[in-house]
Amino acid sequence: STSTRIAGDEMDQEIAAYARQVHNMLIGERTAEEVKIEAGSAYPLEREVTVELRGRDLATGLPKSVEVSSVEIRDAISGSVNAIVDTVRQTIETTPPELVADIMSRGIVLCGGGALLQGLDRRLAQETRFPVYVGEDPLTCVVRGAGEVLEEAEVLQKVQARLNTRKPPH
Repeated sequence: STSTRIAGDEMDQEIAAYARQVHNMLIGERTAEEVKIEAGSAYPLEREVTVELRGRDLATGLPKSVEVSSVEIRDAISGSVNAIVDTVRQTIETTPPELVADIMSRGIVLCGGGALLQGLDRRLAQETRFPVYVGEDPLTCVVRGAGEVLEEAEVLQKVQARLNTRKPPH
């Protein structure tokens, strides 16, 4: 399997770096996160938005405020989004054909905080040609699913049997 450790924090850091490099201003983590939630996206929005970016001017040390568009924020977080897309594609490329057929019919379900990024489902669907859905309550769906598997001994045994029959990576 393939894994990448891209989380919302990396996107927040990309937004802070964008503010520093393009607007010569320093913004806090909370500001970057708020901007990501309000204007961040992985796919063009039907109605692009602008948000106010507030921080400190690096040249003067005084407060500074600039308007930034969702297009600018999408560009700022593109490194993280592209890493997610690349990981999903690599995973699909190494997935056994019978599982690919299953994914084609059932789709990919996004879980975790990253699933809340606007348009990530559409971007992944476009890039993979698979249906992509945001899980119900994506912040807790992994934990709830793991709990269900642990409660169902038969399902857990099947999962363990499949893991034990996997070939080691080359």
